[in-house]
Amino acid sequence: MGKVALQLYTVRELANENLLGLLERIAELGYQGVQFAGFHDHSAETVHKQLQALGLTPAGAHVPIELLQSQLDEVLRFHTKLDNSLLICPFLPESMRKSKEDYLRTADQFNEIGEKLTREGFAFGYHNHAFEFERFDETSGFELLFEHTDSSNVKMELDCYWAAYAGSDPDRLIQKYQDRCISLHVKDGKQEDGEMISTEIGNGTLDIPKLITSGKEHDVNWFIVEQEHFTGDPLISAKENVSALKQLI
Repeated sequence: MGKVALQLYTVRELANENLLGLLERIAELGYQGVQFAGFHDHSAETVHKQLQALGLTPAGAHVPIELLQSQLDEVLRFHTKLDNSLLICPFLPESMRKSKEDYLRTADQFNEIGEKLTREGFAFGYHNHAFEFERFDETSGFELLFEHTDSSNVKMELDCYWAAYAGSDPDRLIQKYQDRCISLHVKDGKQEDGEMISTEIGNGTLDIPKLITSGKEHDVNWFIVEQEHFTGDPLISAKENVSALKQLI
C-alpha cells in the first residue's frame, strides 16, 4: 500500500528558516515521509538522524538536472548517507525542451543518468509540469521523454495537477505508464479569475479518489502532497491534505 508524504517545496520558506524543526511539525501532522527540495546547508547525517528520530521516511528528493549532469557522484554520496534511494529531476530548462530534437537529446541524457543510478541501487524519475504536453507534430514532449527512455531506468513522478492543467487525463497516464509510475504528486485544482490554480484536496475539480484508486492498483509507492497556491497558512493546508488523502488510501 502506498504511503503519504509531503513535498517540502510546499513549505519552502519554513524549510529555509528551520528545516529540522519543520520535519518535526510534519511528523506531528501525520505524514509518513517527506520529499526533499533542497537541504538548506544541513548535512545528510544531520537530516537522517532527525528523520529517524521522528519516524519519517525519505520519499525521494528533487535534484536539479544541472547537479545530475555535473555532480552525480557527489549527489549519490549525499543521498546514500541520507538513506534516500529515489532521485527525481523536477524540471527542465528551456534549452532542453524547445524542440523534438531537444527532447530526444534529453531522453538520451536521462537514459545515461538512470542507468548509472540503477547500477548504484537508486531509482531515477522525472516530475512533469505542463510544458511537457506541448505538441511537436504527432507527439508531445511528455511522450518523447517516456517513449525514448528505458522503463527500467527512468521512472515517472506524475504530477496529476499539472497534467490536468495541460489538458491531459492523469488517470489515463497512470494506466498507460503503469510500470513506470513510481509516485504521484497529488493536489487538487480549481478555477479562479479564469485560471486554474492548485488547492487543497477535495476543494477542486480533479477526481482525486479515482487517481488514488488507480495508483494503488498499479503499486504506486508514494502519494505526495504538493501545493503551490494558498489563501492561508501552508501548514494548515498540509494538515487538510494529509487528512483527506489518508481517508482515500
